[in-house]
Amino acid sequence: MPEGDTIFRAARAMNRALAGKKVTRFESVLPKLTRVNEDKGLVGRTIESVTASGKWNLIRFSGDLILLTHMRMNGSWHLYRPGERWQRPRSDMRIIIETVDLVAVGFNVPVAEFHSEQSLRRKPELRQLGEDLLSEDFDAQAALEKLKTQADQEIGTALLDQRVMAGIGNVYKSEICFACKVSPFALVHSLNENQVRSVVETAYKFLKANVREASDGIATYAGFRRTTRHRNPAERLWVYGRRGLPCRTCGTKIESKKHALDARVTFWCPKCQPISR
Repeated sequence: MPEGDTIFRAARAMNRALAGKKVTRFESVLPKLTRVNEDKGLVGRTIESVTASGKWNLIRFSGDLILLTHMRMNGSWHLYRPGERWQRPRSDMRIIIETVDLVAVGFNVPVAEFHSEQSLRRKPELRQLGEDLLSEDFDAQAALEKLKTQADQEIGTALLDQRVMAGIGNVYKSEICFACKVSPFALVHSLNENQVRSVVETAYKFLKANVREASDGIATYAGFRRTTRHRNPAERLWVYGRRGLPCRTCGTKIESKKHALDARVTFWCPKCQPISR
């Protein structure tokens, strides 16, 4: 599933490419979008901005019309020149937004809705979002207090709750817990103040580092999420996807198991991250 940094980078690239340009063509295989296009007409509208909010992508058009999308597990936005060959098959196309010189194609987008600013404010999933880790006005203290309200949740589960902090997905969940030397299965109330603060600060550091265009700390490259300082692509993550391999810190074999109700796989080092309840 695309995490907050992926959505942020996609929105930034789309905003740079499309903002200020007029729509010359709009096409969708999604009936709800097609009906709005027929009723209100996208062609001729100006694309005002493309922004991210947590794992949501918002494309604002002139005339108070907003396309809200969520990628879930497999969705993505691509940018092409007119006539350029797509990297995905036509059958995966869900949305096309074309301007004179660029085409934005949404592939396998599972959630796509048109909104006005008013209806967007009523959208429960957006209203309930916690502190957005990639927002310019991210409030670490507010995020810390929100995280502490999840006292009886496992920290790994709480980190995935977008109502606590927006933008963290399954990769970051495991990486943040490892970096903080916290078991992903520890209950939030079992962590002390410094540990909870470290979790919030590390989440912010990791996501921000992976959207910088020139990193001055954690090494980052376009398309390769990193949480270590290693420049070797094979060493870019601490624990995620490394079941059975030696911990980069202590050499103990990394373990993994399906975790919580959605059964996403969690990775951890049993020595570096001892459980305490």
